[in-house]
Amino acid sequence: MKIKNITSWCIDLGNTKPYTIAFKTVDEVKNAFVEIELENGITGIGAGNPSEYVTGEHLDQTNAALTQANLSWIVGRDIRHINQLLAELLIRFPKNPAARAAVDIALHDVFTKFLGVPLVQYLGKKIHALPTSNTIGIKNVEETLKEAEDYGKRGFTVLKVKLGIDLEEDIERIVKLREKFGDRFVIRIDANQGYTTAQTIEFYKRTSHLKVELVEQPLPAKAIEEMKALPAEIRKVIAADESLLSPNDALNLIKPPVASGIFNIKLMKCGGVSQALRIADIAALEGIELFWGCNDESIVSITAALHAAFACPHTKYIDLDGSLDLARDEVRGGFILKDGVMYCSDAPGLGVERIK
Repeated sequence: MKIKNITSWCIDLGNTKPYTIAFKTVDEVKNAFVEIELENGITGIGAGNPSEYVTGEHLDQTNAALTQANLSWIVGRDIRHINQLLAELLIRFPKNPAARAAVDIALHDVFTKFLGVPLVQYLGKKIHALPTSNTIGIKNVEETLKEAEDYGKRGFTVLKVKLGIDLEEDIERIVKLREKFGDRFVIRIDANQGYTTAQTIEFYKRTSHLKVELVEQPLPAKAIEEMKALPAEIRKVIAADESLLSPNDALNLIKPPVASGIFNIKLMKCGGVSQALRIADIAALEGIELFWGCNDESIVSITAALHAAFACPHTKYIDLDGSLDLARDEVRGGFILKDGVMYCSDAPGLGVERIK
C-alpha cells in the first residue's frame, strides 16, 4: 500500500498553566504536525515539540525540516516497508530529533492503522496500565502545597517536583509535602541539571527519609564522569534525562560504572518510537529501569510514547502529563486517563482522530 500524500503544519496549542523550571518559563506550546495519507484513504498523524536547550533544535529548524520538499521522498513509497523508511528518516534528518519524531510517529500510526491493530499490540504489549506523575514547577512552598492538593483532588497519586535553583528551598518543599500529605503521594524530583555533585549528595542525604522515588538529572548533561563517581546508592535512583539523547548516549551511560539506574526516554530527544526502543533495548542489557517523559506535547506524541513504554517490560515509571494543560489540541482520542492512571485504547494505530 503506497503513501499518497504527506502534509505538515505548526500551531500553538496554548498553555492554561504556565510554569517555571530551572532554565526557563513555559507559557506557550507550539507543536509541529505531520499527516500521512495512504492510497486507500487511511491517515496517520505525528507531532513534534523540540527542546532547544536540551537537543539544540529550535522549532524553526523543526518546521524547516518538515517542508513539503524535504518530505516528498516518502510519497509513493510502500508503507509496508516501514523499517526502511525509518532508517532513511534518521539519515535525512540527523540533527532534527523532533522533526524525526513527528514523521516517525505518523509512520507508526498509519502503518498500524493499515494493519488494523493498536501500535502497542504491534510492538508487543507488556504493560496494561501505570500511574503518571503530574509536574509541579519551581514554586514557593505555599504554592507547591496548593498545587499538590489540586492534583490530589483530580485523582493523581504521583508528583514530580521541579527543583534546581535553591537547595535549601528545594529540601523545604519536599519536607513540607511529606508533613502535609504523609504518604498520600509518590514523590519524584527533577533538578534539571541544577545541582553540583556536592549538592546532589547533600540533597539525597537530607531527604532519604522522605521516600523520594527518583532524582532526575541533578548534574549537567555532559557531566557523565561526575555521575559515575557518585555513590552507588545515589546512582541507583538517578534518572538520566538530558544526558540521554540517543542510543549512543545510552551505550556511554552503561559503560562501567553505570551512571544511573534509570533512563528517562523522550521521543523528542531521540527522534521517535524506533530510536526510543533501541535505547530501551540497551537499558535492558544492564537491568536499567525505564522512565518515559515528555515535553509539552500534543495528545498525538504523548500517546505514541505511552504505546512504546507499554511495549517494554522494564518500564517502571511514566511522566506523560505534557498534554494535560493544553488549551486545545489537533486531535481527539488517544490515551485513556482515569484517576491519574494511563491506559492505551484498543483502537488501531494511536487511536487518535484529527479534529477538522
